[in-house]
Amino acid sequence: MQIGIDSFAAVISEPGGVAMSAGQRIANLLEEIERADQVGLDTFGIGEHHRKEFLDSAPVVLLAAAAARTKQIRLTSAVTVLSAADPVRVFQEFATLDLVSKGRAEMVVGRGSFGEAYPLFGMRFEDYDSLFEEKLDLLLEVRDNVHVEWAGRHRAALTGQGVYPRPVQKKLPIWVGVGGTPASFARAGALGLPLMVAIIGGEPHRFGPLIELYREAGRRAGVPAGELKVGLHQFGFVGETSQGASDEFWPGHERMFTHIGKERGWPPTTREQFEATRGRTGAYLIGTADEIVEKILRENEALGGLARITFQMTNVALEHTRMLKSIEMLGTKVAPMVRKALG
Repeated sequence: MQIGIDSFAAVISEPGGVAMSAGQRIANLLEEIERADQVGLDTFGIGEHHRKEFLDSAPVVLLAAAAARTKQIRLTSAVTVLSAADPVRVFQEFATLDLVSKGRAEMVVGRGSFGEAYPLFGMRFEDYDSLFEEKLDLLLEVRDNVHVEWAGRHRAALTGQGVYPRPVQKKLPIWVGVGGTPASFARAGALGLPLMVAIIGGEPHRFGPLIELYREAGRRAGVPAGELKVGLHQFGFVGETSQGASDEFWPGHERMFTHIGKERGWPPTTREQFEATRGRTGAYLIGTADEIVEKILRENEALGGLARITFQMTNVALEHTRMLKSIEMLGTKVAPMVRKALG
C-alpha cells in the first residue's frame, strides 16, 4: 500500500492570527513536499480550486516546482477538474511534468467539489456529468495515441492531429476521483482506471458496496484484477498523543468547515462531531501513529484491499513546523508500520 499526502494549498493564518502571504504559503507547501520525499512517502497531491482561500488554481505549476526539489516521490493532482478543462492541454501539462520529474507524474481527475470553475472557463454547470464523461474519453484517447481522431459534443473534433510532448512513462497514470455517486464508481471500473475515493466524513466501511460495484464493473468489462486499484483520500494528522493531535488539528479544521458550511447551508461543525469522526471507526486518520495504523489496516481489510491512502492535511491554522513534524512521523512511523503489517 502506498501512503501519501494531499494539500489544497489553503491561504492560512498562523495561530496568533497573523496573516500569511501567498508567497510564504507556497514556500511552505514546497518545503512540505520536500520533507515528504525525504522521509520516504509515496505520493504528494495538490488539488485544484478557483477560490480566494486556496492557492492551487494551477496545480501543475506547483508540482513542477516540487519536481525540481524532490527525487523519489510521485507527484499528482488531487483532483484535476477535468469537466472544466481541455483534456489535450491537461495531458500536455502532465506529460511535461513527467519529463521534468523523470517519470513521477500522475493525475487524479474528477468533476470537482465546487462549481466556480465552470462559469470561469465558459462551461455550464448543468452539463457537469456529460462534460466529465466526454472529456475523460478524450483524455484517454490522447494518452493512448499520439495522433487522435475523435469527435464529441462539447469540444471541436480532432482529425488526426499529434499531441506532444509524450511522457517518460509509457502509460501516464490516470486515477478517477469520486465521492459517493454509484455511476461514477461503475464508470471507473468499466474503463479499468484506478479509483480514488474521497471520504470526508462518516465511516469508510460504508463505501464497501460502491467499491464492490467498481470491481464488478471492471470484471464484466474484462479488466485484469491488478488494474482495479482503490485508494482513499481522508483527513489525517499524526501527533505524539491522541489528544494532542486532535487539539492541534481541530481549530483550523473547524474554521474551514464552518466557512464552507455557511455557503452550503450546513450547520456549524462541532467538536463532538469531529471527535466521533476521528474515533475508532470514523473516517479521520487523526491521532497517534499506532491509532492511525490500526485504522488503516482495518479499512484495508473491510474494503477488500487498498492500493493507496492519502492524508488530506490541509489546515488553515496549523503552524508550519508542526505540519513538517507530522509529515515526518507519517513517513518514519506510520508508513513503515503499515508496510510491515501488509508484507
